[in-house]
Amino acid sequence: MKVAIAGGHGKIARLLTKLLSARGDQVVSLIRNPAHAADVRAAGAEPVTADLEAQSPAAIAAAIAGCDAVVFAAGAGPGSGTERKETVDHQAAVKLIDAAAAAGVDRYLMISALAADPDHTGDQVFDVYLRAKGRADAALRASGMRETIIRPGMLTDDPPTGLVTLAESVTRGAISRADVAAVLLACLSAEQTIGQTLELVAGTTPIDQALAAL
Repeated sequence: MKVAIAGGHGKIARLLTKLLSARGDQVVSLIRNPAHAADVRAAGAEPVTADLEAQSPAAIAAAIAGCDAVVFAAGAGPGSGTERKETVDHQAAVKLIDAAAAAGVDRYLMISALAADPDHTGDQVFDVYLRAKGRADAALRASGMRETIIRPGMLTDDPPTGLVTLAESVTRGAISRADVAAVLLACLSAEQTIGQTLELVAGTTPIDQALAAL
């Protein structure tokens, strides 16, 4: 499989890159900052400089041509303001939908957020973030793509356990970035996850069993 990861320098993205590379898959890592090329190359990816905020869908499509799937792992980040929550967490995700369609890539995995909701109320930065993620999720569900939306709880840098709770609705909790990456890897090959929006926190069920139960 050849997988393009938007936001390829992020922590989950690099963990996923290592997992994909270890099983023999090819990874195209879309990065905005060329200085990050060495890091993603070390993780096993082919770095491609691409700015999802500034470039056209056609330019992004050229960067992901020939891929079998895309993963949206980009994010404005915790230090960003409300404007970039909209331009990255919503608009860039939609631009990747358009680019994937133009490139003939119909498998799309979205890293979303627990409680993402296009109708979420409030004016704080986190409120804007949840609306932006919710709108991106809604756009992906309406796109007709073979999509899977993963909504992890509070992210940690703890070691992977391989044990999760994965369902349409879960009790709020935390999840390691490493376990999120492992779930994304498994979803790429799990047809039953297509068309599903799934919440994810740490749990007691092995990942393969959690997917088999869907």
